[in-house]
Amino acid sequence: MIRVGINGYGTIGKRVADAVRDQPDMEVVGVAKTRPNFEAERAVARGYDLYAAIEDRASRFADAGIETAGLVDELVAASDVMVDATPSGIGAENRELYEEYDTPALYQGGEDADVADVSFNARGNFDDATGADHVRVVSCNTTGLSRLLAPLREEYGVEKARVTLVRRGGDPGQTSRGPIDDILPNPITLPSHHGPDVQTIFSDLDIDTLGLKVPATLMHMHSVNVTLDAEPSADEVRDLLEGESRIFCIPPEFGIDGTGKLKEYAKDLGRPRGDVWENGLWSESITMEGDDLYLFQAIHQESDVVPENVDAIRAVTESADAAESIETTNDALGI
Repeated sequence: MIRVGINGYGTIGKRVADAVRDQPDMEVVGVAKTRPNFEAERAVARGYDLYAAIEDRASRFADAGIETAGLVDELVAASDVMVDATPSGIGAENRELYEEYDTPALYQGGEDADVADVSFNARGNFDDATGADHVRVVSCNTTGLSRLLAPLREEYGVEKARVTLVRRGGDPGQTSRGPIDDILPNPITLPSHHGPDVQTIFSDLDIDTLGLKVPATLMHMHSVNVTLDAEPSADEVRDLLEGESRIFCIPPEFGIDGTGKLKEYAKDLGRPRGDVWENGLWSESITMEGDDLYLFQAIHQESDVVPENVDAIRAVTESADAAESIETTNDALGI
């Protein structure tokens, strides 16, 4: 069993912990939190050993009636791999701790790419992370774009990708985020960071991205235009993408006309927290005009990187190849 520690038990960390626990070849050593909030209480209630991430604050957990198993240093020492799910910028500060105990670590997409030896997407470049000590699992939007572009590159070749990202203002629990009643070019200058980030997976890809931020919390939306090297029909592209396990091509007859209904569908499926681990791609939006492909896809920012973290653990520990890991992860989670 691969022993996994998770530093940070928030939006991503708690989902990764549950996903790791569901895997047949992994176990959760414990999770680390900086403060005794409701997520810390829930971690203990769900059976996870809880570690204090900041020594000076460790006594706060006892004061709040929450039992801890020790300090984060002990968690790192006991783990085969650490998943750092701390807020952006903190992961880079934690790298020294992981190196001190010679424990490989995964970081999230909010960190700069240079925090790690390689940026990772299971469908795009699994092999590049094999045996690496520091791996960055790219952001939710980059994950979604990489999943889409990988099969298109392999099957048809990609001359140019252009993506407009309509981005949620914040996660449901991020009450301090915005805008509240506005639509913002974000950033105003081109490109947004997503294009260069995709190029950390596909270094030779020609891609332009621009972003908007809107007053929503449910999901991101991508308007995608890809100029292909070939001229397949829309039906051929649809068949290709329907064969991708982490792309859900939404059937027209489902009547899912927006991200709200897509999230509701995930809840009706019994998905934990209503998570949508796959790209939600509207099948009827797939259109070909000559060699130009157009489509819309939705990305659940809270969860689509979760299976990627699981696969990255296997890549780092050299315990499976890409196809085997993706299949195992998918079967365990019900993707």
